[in-house]
Amino acid sequence: MPGGSELVTTIHLIEKEKGIDKEVLFEAIETSLLSACKKHFGTSENIRATIDRITGEIKVLAQKIVVEEVENSNLEISLINAKEISKEYNIGDVVDIIVTPKEFGRVSAQTAKQVVVQKLREAERNMIIGEYKDRELKLISGIVERIEKRNVFVSSGKTELIMLPVEQMPGEDYFQNQRLKVVVLDVREGNRSAPMISVSRSHPELVARLFEQEVPEVADGTIVIKAVAREAGFRTKIAVSSENENVDPVGSCVGTSGQRVNMVVSELNGEKIDIINYSADPREFIASSLSPAIVLAVRIEEVGKMARIVVPDNQLSLAIGREGQNARLAAKLTGYRIDIKSQSKSDEEEFVLPEDYLDYKAETSEERVDVNEYAEAAAEFYEYSSEDEYYDDDEYYDDDEYYDDDEYYDDDEYYDDEDEQRSDDGVEGDKNK
Repeated sequence: MPGGSELVTTIHLIEKEKGIDKEVLFEAIETSLLSACKKHFGTSENIRATIDRITGEIKVLAQKIVVEEVENSNLEISLINAKEISKEYNIGDVVDIIVTPKEFGRVSAQTAKQVVVQKLREAERNMIIGEYKDRELKLISGIVERIEKRNVFVSSGKTELIMLPVEQMPGEDYFQNQRLKVVVLDVREGNRSAPMISVSRSHPELVARLFEQEVPEVADGTIVIKAVAREAGFRTKIAVSSENENVDPVGSCVGTSGQRVNMVVSELNGEKIDIINYSADPREFIASSLSPAIVLAVRIEEVGKMARIVVPDNQLSLAIGREGQNARLAAKLTGYRIDIKSQSKSDEEEFVLPEDYLDYKAETSEERVDVNEYAEAAAEFYEYSSEDEYYDDDEYYDDDEYYDDDEYYDDDEYYDDEDEQRSDDGVEGDKNK
C-alpha cells in the first residue's frame, strides 16, 4: 500500500479525475484492510481498520469489552489491563487496541488492493447508472468502437454503449470510428465490471429528439410533437401542433428550403419523413395522416377504433402505399384501424356517411375531375416518403385494398420492384409530374 501522505494524495487525485467522493474511497480501503486483517487474525477477532483523513496513517484496532475475568482473549480484556491503557475504563466499556501487525506486508496489501479496485469499479458503475437512468429516451452522440457478433459497441465519453441488431436501422452499415446519434433505451447493472446501457437508432423517439435538436420551437415547447410512427430506415410520419397560433408547426419543422427537415433526413441516411398537422378531430387527423393521398370522406366507428376512408379510384394505391406502408403508418400514428375504399367501390356498396361527415374534395363533380391535378401537385410537394415491409396485427384491409409487390397508380401507369416505370402513353420517370 502507498505511504500515508501518498495515499491521501492518490485518493484526492482519483476524486478529481473520476468524480468519486473521497469518503467512498476511504471507506473502500478501510473495508479492504479489514478483509486482509481478518485473514491474518481469523474471523473470531473483532477488529476494524481506520485511515486518518489528513495524514493517511493506517491503524488496525481490536475492539475488546472490559470484563473482570477474561474468557475469550480475542473479544475481552481484563479491567486491570484496561486501566493500564486508561484509568477511565470501567466494566462493560469497549477498548480499541492497536494491533497493526508488523507482518502486514505484501500478501495483505495485495488483498487490500484487489478489494479497493472492486470498490472503485462499483462506485464508477453506480455513477454511470445514475447518469444514464436520467437520460433514457434522450439523444446522445457517440463513436463506433467495435462490432462483435452484429452488436455495435458505441463509446460516449468514458462509457461503452451497446446497440443490439434489433435496434439498428435496416440497411445502415456501421464501421469503426463512425459518429452516430442514438437514444438511450435501457440501463442495467450488467456484470461487475460495467453496466449494460442499450441504445437505439430504430426507435421512433430518435426522430422526435432530432427535431428537438434542429428546431428551436420544438426545444422550447412552442411546437409539440404529438405522435410519431416509424418504420426505421424507410419512412416516418410525425404529427405536430403549435401552442402559438402565429407559429406554423409544419413550416417550422421543414425550415427554409427544407433545411431543418433535411438535416434530420441526412442524419437518418435518407429516411423519408412526413410532417403533418395534428388535429383533435380524429377525422381531420386521419385524413391528414394518409397524405399525400387525397381523402374524400372519413367515417369514425368508435367501437373497435375503426376509421373507414373513401378515396378517389386513382388514389387508392397511393393511400395504401407500397406494401401497405402509408396506411400502416397512418394507423400507428392515429391509433385507429383503417379501412380504405375506392370511390367507385363505396358507391357500389352504398357506403353510408353520417350527416356531419368530412368531405374534402367531393362536393362537386368538377372537383372530382380536378382531383388528378391536385394529386400530382401534392405528390410533387410531398417528397418525404418511402417504403418498408412491417405489418401490424391490428391493421385491417379488405378485398378492395389488396396489393402486391408492384405499386400502381392507375390502369395506364405503374412501377415495378426496380422502380422502372412502364406506361402505355410513353411517360418516363419515377414521380408524378
